[in-house]
Amino acid sequence: MRHFGYLDDAVRDHLFHREPETFDRDSDAGVLASALGATLYSPATRGTLATDIAKQAARGVTSMVLCLEDSIDDREVVGAEQNLVEQLAAFAGSGAEGPLLFIRVRHPEQITDLAERLGDSLDVLTGFVLPKFEPDSGARYLKALDEAIAMSGRRLFAMPVLESPSIAYIEHRRAVLAELAELIAVHRERILAVRIGATDFQSAYALRRSRDLTAYDVHLVAQLIGDIVNVFGRADGTGHVISGPVWEYFPQGERLFKPQLRRTPFAEAEDPEAVELRTRLISADLDGLIRELELDKANGLLGKTAIHPSHVAVIHAMSVVTHEEYCDAGDILAESAAGGGVLRSAYTNKMNEVKPHRAWAQAVMRRARAFGVAREDVTFVDLLAAGVME
Repeated sequence: MRHFGYLDDAVRDHLFHREPETFDRDSDAGVLASALGATLYSPATRGTLATDIAKQAARGVTSMVLCLEDSIDDREVVGAEQNLVEQLAAFAGSGAEGPLLFIRVRHPEQITDLAERLGDSLDVLTGFVLPKFEPDSGARYLKALDEAIAMSGRRLFAMPVLESPSIAYIEHRRAVLAELAELIAVHRERILAVRIGATDFQSAYALRRSRDLTAYDVHLVAQLIGDIVNVFGRADGTGHVISGPVWEYFPQGERLFKPQLRRTPFAEAEDPEAVELRTRLISADLDGLIRELELDKANGLLGKTAIHPSHVAVIHAMSVVTHEEYCDAGDILAESAAGGGVLRSAYTNKMNEVKPHRAWAQAVMRRARAFGVAREDVTFVDLLAAGVME
């Protein structure tokens, strides 16, 4: 697998100064965490799940979650489990190249039960998503994961979701996050990424952001993201990849606020269809998603939960390292080896202070491996055009 692998070689050569690297289920955990990208959720009740997985992989999806939790009715759980076992067996038997696959469970016992029922089909699975992750439930989830690994002899990862009211409530937050950090540190080799459940956080206060607002416009969620990054996103070797919250909206009608995509980048793009692309993105409510992705990146988040295939190409295009970022990161790391200092950016528009910016530069290079580096004259508009219109 690799990001943008569905594009023609000539198109990728035109877009990328450095192309995304390939990876598979057996790659290093750090590589997989950086390459998750848009993690597309699908309810485990779908009768066409095996073909859906293969179809989405062909369209550029590199990670999927098959959900047994909030996306299905409580009365459907038994049938959904059976369907999931059958569909994963069918997918495994097809030999199709697939994305990184995870199962979102409801309770710890499902992990060991499903691992046993899946048998050899477990080979196509990368791990489990652990919802409502709190100190007590988290310990039980991770114990069950260890048991499944011991039973199957296969490498399996966990992606805990921080979304419970105990984290949201300010009087408990600091203590709960500290406990979770200790628990996750003990199981560090099992944790692929930490996910943020902004929808559940908002639910604890009867809130819901509109399609004209980002998660960062909801002050409660913005504060929670900041606190989670503070604890789990540190650059001292204890941090983890933290993914951005889901964008909930699909194409629909009338807008309350002005679109958030400026006309200029689209009008100046080389692609003659770029202006029409802007219209399509706005009509699909994806301009808000683009704005939120910029804020995710600024706040240290990488990758994003997706619940609609139309979101995937946008998330991946916005994850590509710009040529300017790559030049700055390379200069910083080269100068860091020489001892530090301050230097002018190759683009002559900023100061690069070597020691403070070193961790940022290393993060940019990890993202460059996963998503590639755009050519100097290629903008996110060109990447969006290639991904959305392909």
